[in-house]
Amino acid sequence: MPYYFAIVLVTAVVTTVLSVLIMKLGYRFRLYPKIRERDVHTRPTPRLGGVAMFGGVLVAFAVASQITWFDLVFARPGPIFAILGAALIIVLIGVADDLWELDWMIKLAAQIIAAGLLAWQGVAIASLPIGGLTVGSSYMSLIITVFAVVLVMNAINFIDGLDGLVAGVAIIANSTFFIYSVLLSLEEGRTERFNLASLISAIIIGACIGFLPLNWHPAKLFMGDAGALLIGLLMATSAIAVTGEIDPVNFARSEFLPAFLPILLPFAILVVPLLDFGLAVVRRLRAGKSPFSADRKHLHHRLLDMGHSSQHAVYIFYAWTTVVSVGCLLFFVIKPYYWAFLFIFLGLAVCTVATLAPITKRKILEARVQSAAATSPGSSELAAYDPLDRASADHGNDAPTDADLLAVERATTGPVPLPPKDPS
Repeated sequence: MPYYFAIVLVTAVVTTVLSVLIMKLGYRFRLYPKIRERDVHTRPTPRLGGVAMFGGVLVAFAVASQITWFDLVFARPGPIFAILGAALIIVLIGVADDLWELDWMIKLAAQIIAAGLLAWQGVAIASLPIGGLTVGSSYMSLIITVFAVVLVMNAINFIDGLDGLVAGVAIIANSTFFIYSVLLSLEEGRTERFNLASLISAIIIGACIGFLPLNWHPAKLFMGDAGALLIGLLMATSAIAVTGEIDPVNFARSEFLPAFLPILLPFAILVVPLLDFGLAVVRRLRAGKSPFSADRKHLHHRLLDMGHSSQHAVYIFYAWTTVVSVGCLLFFVIKPYYWAFLFIFLGLAVCTVATLAPITKRKILEARVQSAAATSPGSSELAAYDPLDRASADHGNDAPTDADLLAVERATTGPVPLPPKDPS
């Protein structure tokens, strides 16, 4: 275990140093695109943080190759070089897109090539942990692997729209997956078996920790497509390294749920990105557009439109990711299973309340405005706080503040008590 923490530390330090360097170069030489209509930020910001993260990944693999604990991981150099080669392809195409906005077909072709390289070198889904079910042929394995890797890369890339969002979600998700892979190796009685998955998860955690300080709101550096696609590639690779390594027949009947975690957990930790990706694809296809065309209707945009601030929206993504991923992990570590179900149920309830909180606050303001008599004194003042009027003036995204509620109270004929203030 200490070796994994060392890898996290090395990756984080290298990524931070390179991020600072790239940030300074980016501002000095103006290596940033113009602000797009769908962007949330308001000032030009370099988008080359993925290069720094890739540098941290390279150094981490180099350091790990010199540690005897990871000898079995590097005993077969083919998969390692395939992972690094695929990462290089993704970073190069991501940087090009961040600077010049490539056509989506070019980006998709590069992603398929990178995923194909992984499958060609054996980093592929050859079996599924469902009663020893094996993939029918090498071609089927190639297709499933490429599809899974491309799906995860784009799912991660699609949620990259707010400061600190992808890095924080990746830290939470991969910390959960790291714990799972380590516990699974102990359960199987072979501590070296899942070292590759654990190593990749540790490297992702370190890269995101090192990058997050510069990406926290207000961000001084973005990871761009290069960073988001790189994280997605490594997360998919980590999951593939675990999937197929165990078979439920090795578990007792009481261990039925944990036996399926190699399939469930990768989807659980990616539930928010995959949901956003699926909704975006359906939305764009229904509109007759390319599924990879850009718009401003992602989940994080919708949270902003509901009235959440940028930081609150990020925290909500963190909360949903934590509840689902940790909840699934609890099936592996806690018995009886109803504790895991209880955690998920309560967690989802709290997340739902937090997500809908701005709507509730807005409804309070709207009710006060609509219930006031039209002839009441100060009705002209009151109109300024009518949510419908504000929406028509293109201010509908503004969440009502305490000042708004106080103004409504003053404008109405009789004082209306404000909702109790949150003690926190």
